[in-house]
Amino acid sequence: MAKVLVATEKPFAPAAVDGIKSVLNNAGFELELLEKYTDKNELLKAVADIDAMIIRSDKATREVIENAPKLKIIVRAGAGFDNIDLAAATDNDVVAMNTPGQNSNAVAELALGMMVYMVRNKFNGKSGSELKGKKLGIHAYGHVGSLVAKIAMGFGMEVFAFDPFVAASDIEKDGVKVLNSVEELYSECQFISLHIPANDKTKKSINYDLMMKMPKGACLVNTARKEVIFEEDLLKVLAERPDFKYVSDIAPDCKDEVINKFDGQSFFTPKKMGAQTAEANINAGIAAATQIVKFLEEGDITFKVN
Repeated sequence: MAKVLVATEKPFAPAAVDGIKSVLNNAGFELELLEKYTDKNELLKAVADIDAMIIRSDKATREVIENAPKLKIIVRAGAGFDNIDLAAATDNDVVAMNTPGQNSNAVAELALGMMVYMVRNKFNGKSGSELKGKKLGIHAYGHVGSLVAKIAMGFGMEVFAFDPFVAASDIEKDGVKVLNSVEELYSECQFISLHIPANDKTKKSINYDLMMKMPKGACLVNTARKEVIFEEDLLKVLAERPDFKYVSDIAPDCKDEVINKFDGQSFFTPKKMGAQTAEANINAGIAAATQIVKFLEEGDITFKVN
């Protein structure tokens, strides 16, 4: 009988755990839960005899992987997977997966919600503006980006996108205008919604030059990763442009300085909130369990990321 560990310092909702348990039980697999753990050693002990593992924001480090001699697969319930040491997984013949698309609608709705919040001056009672008729740039047109575009068009926004990895025809069929460079996207659009991953090419790529290209009344929305922002440049832009706003569900390392100096130009959720809906929580958990079953029973590696 395969043993599957759900290791979640920040637990799934009870309904999600019930769904995971149902999927695994139907396959004849054993479920073990490790929730709200505070000591890394608890995780190291729990992985000693498992065949598979589901995590959320928990870190599957080399140490964790190498302490799990029977481990065959790790699934991160969510789109990002930078909390898995992919090299260590590969070195130890462990398949790493994510669950793309399961949190997408939740993240997309949050992105638009934060835009509304900022253009209405954080609902402080003063007159604001509307999203209708404004230009929105989607930086990376994946699952989330395409949903942001769809919702934004419902607001009456004019939507543009830049993504060198997606065919222009696939973007244009959604009624979105394709731009040829990231510089063009930032120059054209008052609003930018960021959906790029954090990797060697993208970290600190959102820099002074790009941000300064944005039109008057600019609002940069980041529901991706904090590492893609060049924070020193962000502080400089906020200081030089009182009209520039930065909002994110991943607070930057310079959060305190931004809030103290530029509170009216910024907003950060208390913790990463993109996937924090009941629906996303359940969808991602059940998808992770289903992928484990398909991999262990059929060798399905559809969502492999290493």
